[in-house]
Amino acid sequence: MSLRLPSLRGVQAFEAVGRSGSVAIAARDLGLTPGAVSQHIGRLEEEVGVALFERKGRSLALTSWGQIYLRSVRDGFDHLRAANDVLQRARLKSEIVMSAPPSLAIRWVRRLLGEWQNLTPGVSVRLLGDDHEPVFEDEQVDFRISYGTARLKYAHFTDLFVDRVAPVCSPSFLEAHPIENPADVMRWPLIGIEWKNPYQSPPSWSDWAIRFGLTQLEPSCGISFSLSSTAIDAAIDGAGLVLGQASLVASEIASGRLVVACDCWMALSEPYALAWNPATLDRPHGSEFKNFVVRATRKFNRQPER
Repeated sequence: MSLRLPSLRGVQAFEAVGRSGSVAIAARDLGLTPGAVSQHIGRLEEEVGVALFERKGRSLALTSWGQIYLRSVRDGFDHLRAANDVLQRARLKSEIVMSAPPSLAIRWVRRLLGEWQNLTPGVSVRLLGDDHEPVFEDEQVDFRISYGTARLKYAHFTDLFVDRVAPVCSPSFLEAHPIENPADVMRWPLIGIEWKNPYQSPPSWSDWAIRFGLTQLEPSCGISFSLSSTAIDAAIDGAGLVLGQASLVASEIASGRLVVACDCWMALSEPYALAWNPATLDRPHGSEFKNFVVRATRKFNRQPER
């Protein structure tokens, strides 16, 4: 079976004449002269090796081979038109779909999207809070914020920031449990965070204690959560101290719902990154949204480690 395809111009000319029954009409539809249409059809017949039209004076009629070929060619052009329609709809789609780990989606990305809406009203964004790393083309996702080595599965990504943690709690908790130095932190109820796979968990209380020279103390967590956002909620409710990520607690600190109990920050072991479907950047507002997210994370890169 030959893999060589016939001339597309010849196939177009054949389909136009077969559809209209007229070389003149086909020439008008294709923007060609009747002579050029006839030449394209003649070359096509040479390429396929059979007569597609029966010539009777100035008129053309499909041969039996031509009728068979026209049915298949029509199907092929219908598929091409449908594929082009799908491509154009995808290119012009205004909704942006973004995926992020649940806690980051709840605590930071949703507020970020509020800022985006104020800047670009009418451009909708759908946020998916999910630990699953999506396949862009299969799941119709445009952007993904990933953590650590998970970002390496994507062909196109840029590192955003390395987050940091410090002990935070509610103002009422701090008032009832005074803290003057890192050792004081270990005296009070601690809230743990243990992420589920596939991520490596953020620094634990033991990691933080070692980082700040508290090697003689063994921290013990009264309660632990797999979601950082739930652990932060518990701290807001006064359940204890939590190692809050700067990106997740910034808004709560600004509003006064949380306070930094001990200004000793420790970096996470890996960065957050923004990955994207390259086709998204060809759509309206795709590149603009990507640049907006990258700019918005610069404030976290300025967070000091102590």
